[in-house]
Amino acid sequence: MTETGFTEALRDDGPDEPPRGRWRDVWAQFARHGGAVAGGGFLVFVTLAVLVGPLIWTTDPQTLDIRAKNLRPIWTGLWAADASVSWAHPFGTDNLGRDMLAQMIAGGRASLAVGWAAMLLSLVIGTAIGVVAGFFRRLDGVLMRLTDLFLALPILPLLLVAVTLFRQPLRASFGPEGGMFILIVAVIGVTSWMPTARIVRGDVLALKEREFVLAARSLGTTPGRIMLRHLLPNVLSPIMVSATLGLATAIITESALSFLGVGFPSDFPTWGKMLADAVPRMVEYPERVLLPGIAISLTVLGVNYMGDGLRDALDPRIRQR
Repeated sequence: MTETGFTEALRDDGPDEPPRGRWRDVWAQFARHGGAVAGGGFLVFVTLAVLVGPLIWTTDPQTLDIRAKNLRPIWTGLWAADASVSWAHPFGTDNLGRDMLAQMIAGGRASLAVGWAAMLLSLVIGTAIGVVAGFFRRLDGVLMRLTDLFLALPILPLLLVAVTLFRQPLRASFGPEGGMFILIVAVIGVTSWMPTARIVRGDVLALKEREFVLAARSLGTTPGRIMLRHLLPNVLSPIMVSATLGLATAIITESALSFLGVGFPSDFPTWGKMLADAVPRMVEYPERVLLPGIAISLTVLGVNYMGDGLRDALDPRIRQR
């Protein structure tokens, strides 16, 4: 090889493009998951619809109009010429004349608000218990047995008992809707933190023996600072995945409580309450069951797909393949 060839071989022109950050790699992996992108897009669409929808569709969901009761959605007129439809109520009305589109928007806002609030509460409780149990060996046994105890409890009967016991005091203190919102969020959050705690504990047990944690201990860093500065940022990946699963669980649980009639007041629309009201007339008006049912199913399905995409994107072993 000539001298020029050796020079060319040893020349380092640098990388062709600047190195990408971790979160750019995460987004690139997430974007390759078609189901996750579709699920996240649908969740964003539903969230914007329930937030911005009342500004566009200003009909009050609780307004009664007996003269316009039992109207069918406008698309039923495509195959049933005698269907009673009205462009003033594109999703139809119920047996009391309440607009179904306005109820879908208001019901989605209530269901998603409960889901997000309960998910955040369960994440805070589960993360705190998981980090403490994984870091302090003397507390590990007690906290994990407490977690096993909550996992062994029958959740739905426990929810029904809690709602029955605390419904009236909270209604008297915060009003019918506010009191039930606080009660449902608290009950769902307190009964759904266990999976997050076990996942976080397992990661903390592995991380606390790493070199950077041992170095922090040797420098005299307090346990609280080690947990906040060194351990908690490194367990954000499983926490984010648990958040998506917790959101889906909270939406389903709230819908089940409203369907059983122990959730929000009877005149306050939620997707679960709309399902319960539509059951007696589901043969004559099947769309009243399909509309909230499809909304619940697609929202939960979208959240689960987004959780799968986040899990794959945040796992470096999968991201490298």
